[in-house]
Amino acid sequence: MILKYVPILLSLSLIACQSKNMSTSSQNLEQDQYLWLEEVEGPKALAFARAENEKTLAHFKKDPNFKSIETEVRKIILAKDRQPALRLVNGELYNFWQDEKHVRGLWRKTTIEKFKSGKPEWDVILDIDKLAKDENENWVWAGGSHLTPSYDRVLIYLSRGGKDAAVIREFDLKTRTFVKDGFNVPESKGMASWIDKDYVYLASDFGPGSMTDSGYPRIVKMWKRGTPISAAKEVMRAEKTDMRAYGVVDWDEGKPYHFLGKSISFYEWQPHYLDASGTLIPSPFPRSARMHTLFKGFTFFELKEDLGKFKSGSVLAIPLDSWKDGAKALDKAQLVFAPTDKRFVEWVSRTKNHLLISVIDNIVAKVLKADVDTNGQWKLSEVIVGSAGMTAISSVEDESDKYLVSYVDFLTPASVYLLDAADKKNHMQLLTESKRRFDSKDMTVERFETKSADGTMIPYFMVSKKNLKKDGKNPTLLYGYGGFEHAMQPSYRATLGKVWLERGGVYILSNLRGGGEFGPHWHRSVLKENRYKVYEDFIAIAEDLIKRGITSPQHLGIHGGSNGGLLVGATAMLRPDLFNAVLCEVPLLDMVRYHKLLAGASWMDEYGNPEDPKMLPAILKYSPYQRVKADVKYPEIFFLTSTKDDRVHPGHARKMFAKMKDQGHPVFYYENMEGGHGRNANLEQSILWETLQMTYLWEKIGPVKR
Repeated sequence: MILKYVPILLSLSLIACQSKNMSTSSQNLEQDQYLWLEEVEGPKALAFARAENEKTLAHFKKDPNFKSIETEVRKIILAKDRQPALRLVNGELYNFWQDEKHVRGLWRKTTIEKFKSGKPEWDVILDIDKLAKDENENWVWAGGSHLTPSYDRVLIYLSRGGKDAAVIREFDLKTRTFVKDGFNVPESKGMASWIDKDYVYLASDFGPGSMTDSGYPRIVKMWKRGTPISAAKEVMRAEKTDMRAYGVVDWDEGKPYHFLGKSISFYEWQPHYLDASGTLIPSPFPRSARMHTLFKGFTFFELKEDLGKFKSGSVLAIPLDSWKDGAKALDKAQLVFAPTDKRFVEWVSRTKNHLLISVIDNIVAKVLKADVDTNGQWKLSEVIVGSAGMTAISSVEDESDKYLVSYVDFLTPASVYLLDAADKKNHMQLLTESKRRFDSKDMTVERFETKSADGTMIPYFMVSKKNLKKDGKNPTLLYGYGGFEHAMQPSYRATLGKVWLERGGVYILSNLRGGGEFGPHWHRSVLKENRYKVYEDFIAIAEDLIKRGITSPQHLGIHGGSNGGLLVGATAMLRPDLFNAVLCEVPLLDMVRYHKLLAGASWMDEYGNPEDPKMLPAILKYSPYQRVKADVKYPEIFFLTSTKDDRVHPGHARKMFAKMKDQGHPVFYYENMEGGHGRNANLEQSILWETLQMTYLWEKIGPVKR
C-alpha cells in the first residue's frame, strides 16, 4: 500500500487584537527571555531540565500513593502474558517485544501454526539491547521494510533515543547480519523504499538545501547498490516550502509500480506515476484528495472536498492507465464508498485479491470488504467481530488474502483474529486474547453529547462505576485531542483502568471537532482562524460534566498530548476556574513561534501562519504562552516532555513552565532525556511516566469523604 511508507503526522472569552496589540506581540517575541530554553541540547537548558526533574521526582515519590501506583503500573507494563503486537509478512507473524530483561526489545517472528498452538517458539532476528551495547549507541527500534517479493532483505530504521530521525541499515534475514557496504543511510527524517535488490528510492538529508522548511527531505534519488549516495540520480524534487518528497514502489498482480510525489502540505498531495517509458504522470485528482492504494489496476482516492457529483469523504477508483488522460480520467471514476452523516472512511487496504475499508461509524471503527458484483458495481459487506467496540484491521498481507483484525472496547481487552478475505462467510480464527488487567464487572460505558458555543453538538464517552453518585465529588479525568483528523475511539487502557477506574475515578473521552470522527468537515470546520472552536467544545464538555453532577472544578482534571497538549494548555489559560489538574504532555504552547521549531512549519494548514497579519490575532486568542498572566490563579499544571522529541520541540514545555514559575504559579515539570515524541524509549521509562501522571491526578483531584 502506497502511503504506508509515507510518515504523515497533530464559554470562551475572545480578545480584540488591534494592530497595536500585534506590534506589542512582535516586541514581546523579540524580548522573549526564555528563548535559551529552545536550545535542545544546550548545557544551561539541560541543567535546568535536570534540576526540575529532581524536584518533581522528590515531590511525587513522597506521595503516599506513589509506591502502590508504581507497583500496579509495573505489574501491567512488564506482564509476561501481555498480548504481542502482530504483523503478517510473507506467511509469518512478526513481533517487536520488550520486557524486563529486554528493555530495548527483540525483533522476532514465528509461524501462524506455531502461534495458534499456544507455543510460538519465537525466532529472534535482532536483539536491540545487544546491538546498542555492542555499538555503544542508544538505539530505539523504529521499524523495517521488507524487500518484495523475496522478503530476504530488510531496511531497518534505528532511532537514537526515540527521535523521529533515524539511521537506515540494510539487514540480511538469512545471515541475520547487517549488510556490509549495503544500503546504509545516515540519520535523517528520511525514508528508503525498495525498487529491487540493487536499487532503492531514497529521500534523505543530502546536504545544504535538500531539506524543506518542515525539516523533511525535499529530494528523492534512485540509489544503486555499491555506489556512493552522492552518485545517486535525482528523480523528484519538492519546493522548500512543501512538506516533503517521497518515492515508493507498490506491487500489484506480481508487477512493480513506481510512484514519486510531494506532500505539498499536511493535507495536500501530488502523487505521480512513473510509467515504463520513464515519464512522470501526475494524478488527475485535486491535491486535497488522498491516495490510499493500488489494486487490480485501479488507484483508490479519498475525497476531502466535493468533486462533481461525488461528496467529500467518498472513495473513488480510477484505472491507473487513465492517469495519462489528465482531468478526463475522472470521467472513469467509480464510486467505491459513499459517506453518511455518521460513517466515514479511515483507511483503504488490500490483500492479494480483495479490498478492505476501515471506516468510523458513529465514532466506532468497523471493517468493510469491497468487491465488484456482476454488474461492475462495488458492493460493501461488513466484517462483524464485535458490536459496540473497535473492529480494526491490524495487519494485511499483500501476497495472500490473509489479514488480521482486532476487537477492543473500553472494558474489553484486545482480541486478534485471523481472517481470509476470500471467505465469504468471514470465518474468524482467534489468534490471541489479552488478559483482563482490571476488575470491570461493576463498570459501565455511557455516551453523552452537549452543545458547544456555536450550537454544534459534541459527543463524548464516559467510563465509570455503575450507580455513580451525581454529587459533584467524583474524581474525573477528561481527555482530548481535537486535531489532524485523528479520531478518538474506544480502547482498553489497562493502567488507567487499574489505577484510576478501579479506585473510583471517572474517565471521559471527548470527540472534539478537528478530529476524524465525522469526516472531512468535522476536521476542516476548526482549522486556522476557527481553531478556538475546539477549545469551546472542550469547555462545553467540562461544563456539562459539572452540570450533570458527575464532578466539580475541584475534582476535574484534563489530559492531552502533542496537539492535545495545546488543547489542555489553551483551555487552562482560557477557563482556569473549571479545572484542578492539567496533564500537558509533549505540547505545543508557543503558537507564535511553533512554525519555526522543528517540524512546526508542516502544521500551518492546521493552525495557520503566525506571520500572516490576518492569522496572528486568531492565534493570539488562544496561544497559551502569550496568554498566561501573573495575576490569574491557574490549576497546578504538570508539563511533561522529552529532550529527544524532534517533532514537537521541548522548548514549548520548557518555556511555558519557566514563565509560569517565574510569575509565581505553582507548576510541575518532567523531561525525559530520551523517548522522542513517543514519550519513552523503554519500558522502565514508561513505568515512571505513567506513575508520575497517576500520582499527580490522585493528589490534585483525588477521592473525598462523602
